[in-house]
Amino acid sequence: MLKILLPTFMLFPTITLCKPKQLWPTMSINTFGIALLSMQWFKPSQELTMSFSNYYMSIDYISAPLLTLSCWLTPLMILASQNHLITEPISRKRTFTFIIILLQVSLVLAFSATELIMFFIMFETTLIPTLAIITRWGNQMERLNAGTYFLFYTLIGSLPLLIALLSLQNQIGTLSTHMIQLNQPTMSNTWAHTTWWFALLTAFMIKMPLYGLHLWLPKAHVEAPIAGSMILAAVLLKLGGYGIIRIMPTLNPLSKTLPYPFMVLALWGVIMTSSICLRQTDLKSLIAYSSVSHMGLVIAATLTQTQWAYTGAITLMIAHGLTSSMLFCLANTNYERTHSRTLLLARNMQLLYPLMSLWWLLASLANMAIPPTINLMGELTIIASLFNWSNITILMTGSGTIITATYTLYMLASTQWGGTPSYIKTMPPTHTREHLLMVLHTLPMMLLVMKPELIWGVFY
Repeated sequence: MLKILLPTFMLFPTITLCKPKQLWPTMSINTFGIALLSMQWFKPSQELTMSFSNYYMSIDYISAPLLTLSCWLTPLMILASQNHLITEPISRKRTFTFIIILLQVSLVLAFSATELIMFFIMFETTLIPTLAIITRWGNQMERLNAGTYFLFYTLIGSLPLLIALLSLQNQIGTLSTHMIQLNQPTMSNTWAHTTWWFALLTAFMIKMPLYGLHLWLPKAHVEAPIAGSMILAAVLLKLGGYGIIRIMPTLNPLSKTLPYPFMVLALWGVIMTSSICLRQTDLKSLIAYSSVSHMGLVIAATLTQTQWAYTGAITLMIAHGLTSSMLFCLANTNYERTHSRTLLLARNMQLLYPLMSLWWLLASLANMAIPPTINLMGELTIIASLFNWSNITILMTGSGTIITATYTLYMLASTQWGGTPSYIKTMPPTHTREHLLMVLHTLPMMLLVMKPELIWGVFY
């Protein structure tokens, strides 16, 4: 753990001391080096036991893939943001890079925390850099409104979580996840315990987000700059899923009967948000609602508490993290050239950017969960585990899969085919940096197809 954290902390003085012209190359190389170092975290994912750094931090088969994803996304965010910040003074570029590194540190500490209160603190700490990215570097005036939604939705769910954790500390005397599993609190089916159960899970449901508590997400995605959208879709939503996986085993026997409302909302949300995607005219909004739909499957899977479901949930979280981040990068390349997110105003890009249309095709196929992508592995495992839990879920998961394929093809057809809009006279060419960015998203997905047990852990 220290092999990653120490070089990451060393980036803070590097940002300050680095020469202006060398800031982007230096930070890209250093963060990419840290991302490659983080690959060694996959080793604990093959073992049943936890790998401890100290009493408060450890890595196991659940956290290892998410930790590696967090480190992998940092250099990609820096690469993607260079054009967005090209007109900014050097002091703001330094501030932006500082915030991104701070976000990486917060995520690493959150995913490796063994104490629930430390996890809560880091869970909340990620809010501050993300809020700064959205409200300071967003594109439209509505970014302040989006930041308010993002902050208050998350904080409303977090206060009950804090109270529930403090009451758990009073009840059993520890908040260590290992000690809680060995000494599980005995909960009867009373109103007090039911309220406590909902308080523990609501914050994570808002973060995922669950359908009905999701209104902050499309706003935040649409208004955020490219780095904000990438980290929000790829990693921050996964904090919710990770929290549910960690906390659910400690909540038995109430977890056998109480998840039904959440299950119904999650599965209904898969169909509803997929249908909403079919009516979107805003490209980033379409990708954001697509995230809500996929996370609905993850919520439903984590609540069933079976090994197959956990395998599918972690696999889909990693797959969706890479796919949605890539889709946001592609949407950003369109936005930087047309200065519009409207689907109708950026058509026939296949003619103008043939190589970029290949990346669009690959990202769309991954989003549809076409074989042999890891998206399919995750979705199929989740659908099978939910069918085993209740046969009727196949109607909702099956419908969601069909509608997902429909809106993804709609998105691909709208951007790549059709008549070129008459107002487009000249278009700047694509850059090697952008193609490198797409390769670094696609490569992990292709490599994980060869060796999926790295993210399946020991569940399989």
